[in-house]
Amino acid sequence: MVFDIKFDSIAELATFQADKPVYIANEDDTIRVDARSFLGLFTLDFSKPLKVVTDSLYVMRRLEIRQRERENTTASIR
Repeated sequence: MVFDIKFDSIAELATFQADKPVYIANEDDTIRVDARSFLGLFTLDFSKPLKVVTDSLYVMRRLEIRQRERENTTASIR
């Protein structure tokens, strides 16, 4: 499964815990790193949306919840 999402920093990824492998890729999929590789994450451009690639339903659900919370926060500010 692939989930497109915008991360603000590497710190947001530091809390990733998954039951299956999780990879983070840039938009055009030229760079793909293991989400557990702290040094690998520095190769990604966090100013653009990234792709989360995983078969972990737990991770996908957590990302969906995070995205909804972010959208609700943005909507309430307006």
